[in-house]
Amino acid sequence: MTSATSIDRGDRFPAEVIQQAVWLYFRFPLSLRMVEDLLAARGIIVSHETVRCWAEKFGRIYANKIRRRAPQFGDKWHLEDVVISINGKKHWLWRAVASRRRLRIWCKTSRARWRRAA
Repeated sequence: MTSATSIDRGDRFPAEVIQQAVWLYFRFPLSLRMVEDLLAARGIIVSHETVRCWAEKFGRIYANKIRRRAPQFGDKWHLEDVVISINGKKHWLWRAVASRRRLRIWCKTSRARWRRAA
């Protein structure tokens, strides 16, 4: 998410460890002690109090970065259909594609064409 020099200068652990701990705490319904146990299973020994301090110190920074990358209102996407042949039979491939990033959002194949969508 961020470089090590920008947010955790002077911390004992690398930025990747801090990011992982904060992400685990906010992303999943885990307690501080559960995050401590998960990190211990990976060989990283930290206390639950350290995880709490990281969550207070860096949680807002990470949340703002994630929120900036979330899809914005007004993003454009389009639905396209293509006829393909699978084992000699005609199928329709439906794809929803985000135009700004050329990112495929959704994909489906069907043997019959959707008349209402077409």
